[in-house]
Order: sequence, then structure tokens, then C-alpha cells
Amino acid sequence: MKLFVGLGNPGSKYARNRHNIGFMAVDRIAADHGFSPWKSKFQAEIAEGRLSDERVLLIKPQTFMNRSGQAVGETMRFYKLDSTDVTVFHDELDLAPGKVRVKAGGGHAGHNGLRSIHEHISPAYDRVRLGIGHPGRKELVSPYVLSDFAKADSEWLEEVLRGVSDGAAYLAKDEGGKFMNAVALRSAPPRSSKKTEPAASEKAPAKSPEPATDDRSPMQKLLDKFR
Repeated sequence: MKLFVGLGNPGSKYARNRHNIGFMAVDRIAADHGFSPWKSKFQAEIAEGRLSDERVLLIKPQTFMNRSGQAVGETMRFYKLDSTDVTVFHDELDLAPGKVRVKAGGGHAGHNGLRSIHEHISPAYDRVRLGIGHPGRKELVSPYVLSDFAKADSEWLEEVLRGVSDGAAYLAKDEGGKFMNAVALRSAPPRSSKKTEPAASEKAPAKSPEPATDDRSPMQKLLDKFR
């Protein structure tokens, strides 16, 4: 069994915050892959389903971001899971908007949700880092992550969430490379190497051939008539 954790803050006022992109990711997976309805358990909202041949539990901690580890630890203990069975989806300031990276273990880089999870289950879990960009100055970080995505972000955000959902079954099978390929196909579709031929109506009309220049003398023209 795999545990997919989306990080965010509970409540409608936070629903479209940049800090809640982890919630958005697991919501999309649940909707696209026919998971059970969300229900309250383990200080979280949980939904059960299958990705490929793997049983997967999605959870959204309802303890607020800086205590996310409480819900994750409680769920792990109930199902007797190891930290390596856990994948956490979270916002990442150090990646440009729309960039996605998979990471195994490591530090929390000051992210309060990851810091809490470290304290409750250890750092040995996988992460899906969902880039939201950086506001530029440290003092702007808090208001930035707790603000809604701008309208201009809607297109790339939708494609990233669709890509994460497309590749979720690969994550469940620990195939991070294939997951990243699925995300890339959505967020940066490959361009065709074939040049598109213009439609017939768009093609330039063919030029009429220039008439050949007749360099014959009058006498030669006369002789040629009787050949």
C-alpha cells in the first residue's frame, strides 16, 4: 500500500492558495482515477483507490500546514507502513512555476509541512516538488504562498495537475522517471519534427514560364518554315 499526502491548509479561504497545490494534486488524482469519496479520519481527509495494481490511500491533513506530520504519522501507524511508502506533494519555492521534480529523502528547506513530517516519520520519504516560484525577497514569502494563484497561472497549473494525475500510477510503482515523462507530456508537449505543408489555397500560384527568346535571323526563320 502507498500513502500519497497532499499538503495544504484546510478551509475554503485557503483552497486556491499557492501553499495548497499539494491538496490540488491529490484532489485531481482522486477525481480522475475513481477513488472513494473523501471522509474524515486520522486528523485528515482520506480517499482510497487503486493506481495500476497498487492500493493507494490519499490524505489531506486537516491540522494546518505546520502540524501535517501528526496526520501522516497516525495514518502510517494504523496501516503499519514505512516512511518509504509515503509520497508527499508540496509547493516548492525553489522551482519555477510549472516545474515538477521528484525527490527521495533530504531536508525540509524551511517548509513547515515537511518539517512537521520529518519530526513524526523521519526524512526518509519521497516528495513531488511542485514549483510555484519565489517572490524575490524572504519577507514576501509568507504572504506570497498564502495568496491565491493569479489568473495568469491558470493554464500552466491545470496542465501540471493533469500531468501529475496522468503519471500517478507510475509513482505508485516507484517509477519516478516515467512519472516525470507523463508530466512533461502535459506541461511541455513535444513539437512535431515534420513541417506542415500549407493548404492548397495558401500555396503561392505557380508562375507562368517566361517565353523563350528567339535569336534566329530572318533568313533562318524563313528556311525553318520549309523544313
